[in-house]
Amino acid sequence: MFESSKLNEPLVSVIIPTYNRPEYLQQAIASAVQQTYQNIEIIVSDNCSSENPRAIVESFGDPRIKFWRQERNIGMLANQVYACKIARGKYLASLHDDDMWNEDFLIKLVPHLEANSELIIAFCDQYIIDAQGKIDRALTEENTKAYKRDKLAPGVYQSFYKIGLVDKSIPTAAACVIRNNIIDWESIPSEVGGMWDLYLTYLCCISGYSAYYYPEKLTRYRTHEQTDTILSGGKDAQAKIRKAKSEMFCYKIFSQDQRLKEFQPYFQQKWLEAHTTLGIGLLRNQQTAAARPYLWQALSQQKFNLRTLAALTLSFTPQPLANQLLGVSK
Repeated sequence: MFESSKLNEPLVSVIIPTYNRPEYLQQAIASAVQQTYQNIEIIVSDNCSSENPRAIVESFGDPRIKFWRQERNIGMLANQVYACKIARGKYLASLHDDDMWNEDFLIKLVPHLEANSELIIAFCDQYIIDAQGKIDRALTEENTKAYKRDKLAPGVYQSFYKIGLVDKSIPTAAACVIRNNIIDWESIPSEVGGMWDLYLTYLCCISGYSAYYYPEKLTRYRTHEQTDTILSGGKDAQAKIRKAKSEMFCYKIFSQDQRLKEFQPYFQQKWLEAHTTLGIGLLRNQQTAAARPYLWQALSQQKFNLRTLAALTLSFTPQPLANQLLGVSK
């Protein structure tokens, strides 16, 4: 195995935004500290957790770790971007506080970026783990296939609009290394919200640089009940509303970008689907009048869609029955 030589390695900034996940945070930091690639700075940015995680950070006794605590909760995106803006590394990699990296993650991806100055991003496949950290083999296989990484050839992609924004093969938030100086972190609008990783992929796609795919599973993405993906897919109205608004904002930008004209019908469809999602979220939040315009727009601009039609019908259903059908307890 290639031995890491710190003297010849460019600095990589590891960004770990965190909020109220002390147990997972410790595991995430440990996986960064244990990288065989040694020349790293680890920036832990706490979004004003109810319990200050400083003691967890300091328990590692590693001078490469820098800790910052926000004075108030500034939101997930702002906390993430803040850490990116203070990063000094030639390369940057995001590590969520509930995920983990294999110890060879950086040492297998960074050399490709170093060898080819035309690359902006190098990414890999990932394992899916449960709340206890155990690899879910079936879910991992399903995830790889869902994002078409099972059919993705290793190597350089000069144009990667389709794999990045349509197939969503690039796990930007969890399993990639980015050339830092090309991204203008100030340019990420707050409206992007939880879709920041897809928007970051978009910025990489339009940069004029290329992407590199390394087909091994080098990271571990954790699924548990408190992830925004799970919340927004379930009955959490606020999470669903947040997700839908972020999607509407991003897909509108994508659909208006002439560089992405080939994929405009796809982005338009996703934009309309987000209208339906927002309408359902507002219905769950008992904001019936606010929900209807989004549902009408979604229904009027696309072919027959049962999900949209059912949601619109519910908006005209008496509130007690609508609540029962939506699974709203109050």
